[in-house]
Amino acid sequence: MPFTYHDLKEKTVAQLREIAKDVDHEAVKGATQMNKDHLLKALCSALKIDMHEHHQVVGVDKTAIKAKIRELKKKRDEILASQDRTQLHGVLRQIHRLKRTMRRAMV
Repeated sequence: MPFTYHDLKEKTVAQLREIAKDVDHEAVKGATQMNKDHLLKALCSALKIDMHEHHQVVGVDKTAIKAKIRELKKKRDEILASQDRTQLHGVLRQIHRLKRTMRRAMV
């Protein structure tokens, strides 16, 4: 049964040690003495599982939002280079709002 990082993270130390018994890899040697953090890292390296969860942005056009953020950052830099900072607050709020839009769309 293929495991994911999330599946392994939810298991207890005893369950992880049971899984480690069946794995013949150098990283899981001495699994009976390991705590959960070390055992989880060893199992992930032995089973070639990524140690972090990947997030997907769903429901929005991520590339368009990132392009708009890049444009706004250029505009922000221009405003900072000039001494007229009346528009700075609006640009910073737009950047903040776009970043929050992307974070909310992550699954």
